[in-house]
Amino acid sequence: MPAIPCDPALAREFAAQVVHGLRGAGHETYWAGGCVRDELLGRIPADYDVATAARPDDVRRLFGRGRTLAIGAAFGVITVLGPKNAGQVEVATFRADAPYTDGRHPAGVTFCSAREDAQRRDFTINGLFLDPATGEVHDFVGGRADLADGIVRAIGVPAMRFGEDHLRMLRAVRFTAFFGFVLENDTRAAIERMTHLVASVSPERVAAELRAMLSRPGRREALELLADTGLAREVLMEVAPPAIPAARWQEATRIVAAFDEPDLPMALATLAEHAGTDVLARIPSRLRLSNREAKQAAWIHAGVVALAGPGDPATQPWSQVQPWVAHEHAAALADVLRARATCGHGDPAVAAWLTAQVARPRLEIDPPPLVTGDELLAAGVPPGKPIGAALARIRALQLDGGITSRDQALAAALNGA
Repeated sequence: MPAIPCDPALAREFAAQVVHGLRGAGHETYWAGGCVRDELLGRIPADYDVATAARPDDVRRLFGRGRTLAIGAAFGVITVLGPKNAGQVEVATFRADAPYTDGRHPAGVTFCSAREDAQRRDFTINGLFLDPATGEVHDFVGGRADLADGIVRAIGVPAMRFGEDHLRMLRAVRFTAFFGFVLENDTRAAIERMTHLVASVSPERVAAELRAMLSRPGRREALELLADTGLAREVLMEVAPPAIPAARWQEATRIVAAFDEPDLPMALATLAEHAGTDVLARIPSRLRLSNREAKQAAWIHAGVVALAGPGDPATQPWSQVQPWVAHEHAAALADVLRARATCGHGDPAVAAWLTAQVARPRLEIDPPPLVTGDELLAAGVPPGKPIGAALARIRALQLDGGITSRDQALAAALNGA
């Protein structure tokens, strides 16, 4: 379930209250996983997970069915809903997993101790437990040492962890790059042997990992590690070596790293810049991205071609450049152009020009049309293609300052000017 936007202070307080409530009912309970890692790194956790000896039914009885969701009950997980702006907390019963049969889910679970629960988790830095009341950390997997040394290491036998959930290989890359850590040798070697298994992960889950990698700090390192381990050949095969020269990939990763406000469509448009629109169109389809993301990537790609090529957009008729300036993704395009220029591709003045245009008042860059299609029909313009052509002609005249009133627009339409 997607995290509910919340106030970090309220979320932390609520997560501590959940632990306190379960402890008060006699159940061993801790914060677990990523929130513990972030606490120890001095970061604000994005969300909080709780691990407990309480069974799912115990959790629901304690917090009430109206405040809990049992979507993950089969795996011992109950979601507890917090008060307004406090988000929600996933409460998982300590468990050991049966063998994984589908590369994602265990065939079943057995409830167990905290020590055994830690062994089923993915990486040592995510296998820690913390008592929010005392600050005491329970480390059964060597996670504190790996946090201190900056190491991403699979718990136990790496091949077993990646065999259980193939997506963990991408998560290893994401954590390594985002935190600026090192991928432990045996963990890396297992990934390099098992990259082909990522092909069986659902496209939606792969896309979610790529979004997280490419919209955060460390994105260049993530792309480089994807390529070095062979994972890029599986998840970005259209635009990663050997589909494109290694030097071109390296240059694209430099540009992606230079984005100010990165997202996945911006990164895809950049990685596919020399591959062509047909290649770029295949990536969103394969990863099952939203129509919005697919269109944004294609539009940015086209914008780079249009504005980074020969000619100064500042000297062109406003009607020709206005569609790029007035578009909802114009700021993202300006960011891409600036990043390209920073890396020696394109004129920095073009990026600065577009950035300045986007900052202008909306009514200046995209004034309301002087007439509508219905008004042209009423004035006698034939329906169909003539209406569309007349509207486009009038809009260009308006944007370029040739006409300024409704009457002038109607006259231009009727006269074919």
